[in-house]
Amino acid sequence: MSFSLPEGAQDFRDSCELRTLQLIDELTHEGRLRDSMKYAVSAGGKRVRPLLAYGAAEAVGEAGETLLHVACALEMMHTYSLIHDDLPSMDNDELRRGKPTTHVAFDEATAILAGDALQALAFQVIAEAPGQSPRLLRCQRYLAEAAGARGMVGGQAQDIEMVGSQPSQAELQQMHSRKTGALIRASVMMGAVSSGNPSISQLHGLDQYASALGVAFQIRDDMLDSLSSTEVLGKTSGSDIANDKPNYVAILGMDGAQTALAEQHQLALDGLECFSGEAATLQCLAEFIVQRMH
Repeated sequence: MSFSLPEGAQDFRDSCELRTLQLIDELTHEGRLRDSMKYAVSAGGKRVRPLLAYGAAEAVGEAGETLLHVACALEMMHTYSLIHDDLPSMDNDELRRGKPTTHVAFDEATAILAGDALQALAFQVIAEAPGQSPRLLRCQRYLAEAAGARGMVGGQAQDIEMVGSQPSQAELQQMHSRKTGALIRASVMMGAVSSGNPSISQLHGLDQYASALGVAFQIRDDMLDSLSSTEVLGKTSGSDIANDKPNYVAILGMDGAQTALAEQHQLALDGLECFSGEAATLQCLAEFIVQRMH
């Protein structure tokens, strides 16, 4: 599927990639640890979370220098989560984005430390960003909640506990709303509060959009795990079945998963009804997420 970002979004994506690597260089010491952090960040990727932050900022205000730091922090946090997800004690994956995972390219101890360092650096980058302190504090809170026991870490713990089980659709969705969805929601909300003063109705709409999009993202991931190849995905296909992990396709079947994906997609778009043409990037990203092939 071809995918073209709206004007301005691609430039922001490129700026985010460059600035993220610059910040790692500026704020860490030279050596193997820094090399592993940069390797993980620069291994490719769609940069969906920084783009979601950009789209939300575009919808309620404008993209400024504060937003760029927020986007870099989001990519650092996301990369940390991928490094740790791939570890032998977690998903034990050897490929990520078509390249050897960080613990394979370096070693397990270095990969763990690289993830730890990126997580901490994400908060430092926001703390040192230009902009109004109340907005930055709100961003830090969104990020902390998304990353911690009520978000990604808690969702990963639930995921491990579900291995070999047969959860209901509601239980699976609740787990993934934390493991995958929490950082997607934080990306949208952080983009909005960092670049403008969104109204209550706008925040509610963005929250609905982001929450539904997080579910849709995971449903599509589960479909691709069954449909696509390792070469196309850039990571090991069929890993859920191999690791006896429940997913939407196993619970709903492929047709049921497709129906659920369409429902969440529409729910996300409904959340943007309070915006007019300002939400073009968010609409575009929703289309990409439900149709992507990797």
